[in-house]
Formats: sequence, structure tokens, C-alpha cells
Amino acid sequence: MTSSALPDSEPASVAPPAASVKQRDARLRRMVDAHLDFIGRVLRNAGTPAAEIDDAVQRTFIAAAQRLDDVRPGAEKSFLLQTALHVAAHARRSAARRREFPAAEPPEVVDAATPEQLTSQKHARQMLDQVLDQMESDLRTVFVLYEFEEMSMVEIAGVLGIPQGTVASRLRRARADFRERVRALELVSTSEVRR
Repeated sequence: MTSSALPDSEPASVAPPAASVKQRDARLRRMVDAHLDFIGRVLRNAGTPAAEIDDAVQRTFIAAAQRLDDVRPGAEKSFLLQTALHVAAHARRSAARRREFPAAEPPEVVDAATPEQLTSQKHARQMLDQVLDQMESDLRTVFVLYEFEEMSMVEIAGVLGIPQGTVASRLRRARADFRERVRALELVSTSEVRR
């Protein structure tokens, strides 16, 4: 059957033009280059188990590749952030269902750090992870983006699609919650040392 004999109800599939594919690939490459480290940090600070961060980063960018035509130019970071937060929530739920605890942080290459410094850094990171894991998701997200990623309230509002006043309110509550949880952990640590 020739293409001219095809009925109107069965259109022939049309491959996208090669230039279009190259443009999509180039745009995706720019997104990866510009936001890879940011997405990795967001996933880590959003409670993704350490052993799953690489996979979570990959899932985030796969989702971006699949929906690239839906991502407005200039809104790539916002799209990736929202996707990463969903991926992190899924990873946390999966780990909880498996009743796993997040794996220990892989050792980082640190020049001239003493064993005591490395132990202290690891302990501080574990405490930070514990505090962040206990925080309400909405509060943790704003806290991490403002305090660790150094995004402005205007940027956070734009990325999360919420009013600036909501960002300010969540940040204020998150800081208070963070301080309380750190204080509680310090009290527990102090009482354990005294035993």
C-alpha cells in the first residue's frame, strides 16, 4: 500500500526534523551543565538517601528530557527543582517502606584534613541530616533553598509558585523549628556524654 493510499484516519508518523532534535539535545545539555550540582545538593538536602542521590539526579533529568517541550524557556531551574523535590519525596518514602536508614555519606576527598576534623564534619552532617529529615517538607524546602542554596525569597517564590509572604512565613517557621531541633539534639548529646 502506498502512502497516497493510506486512509485519512491513519496518518503516517512524521519524524521530527533533525534540526529540532539537535536543538532539544542542546537545550537539555545546557540544563544539565547549568543545574547538575544544584539539583544534586537539593536532592541531598531534601532527604534523599545518600546511596540514591546519583539515581535521583538521573531520574530528575530524565523527567526533564521527557517533558522538555513543556518547560518554558527561562523556567528550567524551576521545573528541575519541582521535579527534584518530587523525586526526593519518592526516595524518602521508598526508604521508609524498606525500613532502611540513609547510608553513610560517601567519603569526600579533603586535602590536609585530620581524622578528628573528618570525624567532626561527618558528625555535623549526620546531625544536620537528622534535623532536616524531621522538619515538615514545606518548611525544609524553603529553609534549604534560602540557607544552603542562597536563593532570594523572590527566586524561591517564583520557583515554588507561591507568594513571597508565604516564603517569608515558612522561612521564619523553619528557622524556629530548626533551632528547636538542634537544641534538642544538643541536649541529648550532652546527656549521653555525661553518662
